[in-house]
Amino acid sequence: MVSCLASRTGGIEDSNKIDYQATLNCLEEGYATGSRHFILLSAICVEKPLLEFQRAKLRFEAKLQELAEKDESFSYSIVRPTAFFKSLAGQVKRVKDGSAYIMFGDGELSKCNAISERDLADFIANCASDPSKRNQILPVGGPGKPVTPKEQAEILFRLLDKEPKFSKAPIGVMDVGISVLDFVSKLLPGVKDAAEFARIGKYYAVEDMVGPEYGSDTLEDFFTDVIENGLEGQELGSAAVFSD
Repeated sequence: MVSCLASRTGGIEDSNKIDYQATLNCLEEGYATGSRHFILLSAICVEKPLLEFQRAKLRFEAKLQELAEKDESFSYSIVRPTAFFKSLAGQVKRVKDGSAYIMFGDGELSKCNAISERDLADFIANCASDPSKRNQILPVGGPGKPVTPKEQAEILFRLLDKEPKFSKAPIGVMDVGISVLDFVSKLLPGVKDAAEFARIGKYYAVEDMVGPEYGSDTLEDFFTDVIENGLEGQELGSAAVFSD
């Protein structure tokens, strides 16, 4: 079994229904029909679980580990990638069109060695046949050193042959927004997801996402392709922080 299930939004209810319950349903059905190896696409951010979707993922990871302890014939591979290239490409079009690159703080937070979908797919496929990857938690990132948002922007400006232009947003603005939404959610429970989305935004603005290097696709090559061909087929939709 290979599961790449994940909630579309990271909302509280959605996370528990998809990242935990729907994935558990798949495990139970597969196990009942004889499957004895489960490959889970998780996320490296669960190593510092401050968000509901991270806690939901960890609850399911624990179920996998419990089953492997009870049944020696069952095994798992938990793959925790850093981030997809496409999650760093939300500002390509705006920079290409002449706008400033928006970054939080000084742009030195949240460094990341993201991985391409192709390299990650190769890593996941190898988990099916490589015994050393069984009953293991496997963090994984792309090749090369982790880059900060400022360094990502500098790559973009260089590829576009444009003078770097930045717009800096203070992290404190996000803290104020989270506090306000948390207060309002006590009066209006329907606002709880909005507060969670704000926490997700801050998490990705300040936390590093770094894992062991794997693969050959580089972020610079990906940006070059997006500049030329756009992001068709790789849209983040409701998961986008910046949208063009």
